[in-house]
Amino acid sequence: MSDELTMLRERADRGDGDAVDQLIELATETGDLDELRRLADLGNAAATDQLIELATELGDLDELRRLADRGNATATDQLIETAAELGDLDELRRLAAQGNQAAAEQLAELSDE
Repeated sequence: MSDELTMLRERADRGDGDAVDQLIELATETGDLDELRRLADLGNAAATDQLIELATELGDLDELRRLADRGNATATDQLIETAAELGDLDELRRLAAQGNQAAAEQLAELSDE
């Protein structure tokens, strides 16, 4: 990790909002899921949003599932959409079995094809 990144992270950890914003921007630009996850797990909504967006772009079902299983509705929606695009019927079945109507509908739609 570079000295600049270390200093930025230290500032963010002390509550410097500008440093947090810079870290989120940098992590998004570089595709650093770990940094976004760290910030999201600390409760930062912007980091969570960027993490969901990046995980969706990468087709990272594991990350979307992790967030969805924690109750994030946006991650759940993206998980359903991404699973449908990838043809991951097992994931759609898992969500449908948990009572997710959108997943059940996607599953039925894909099964009809």
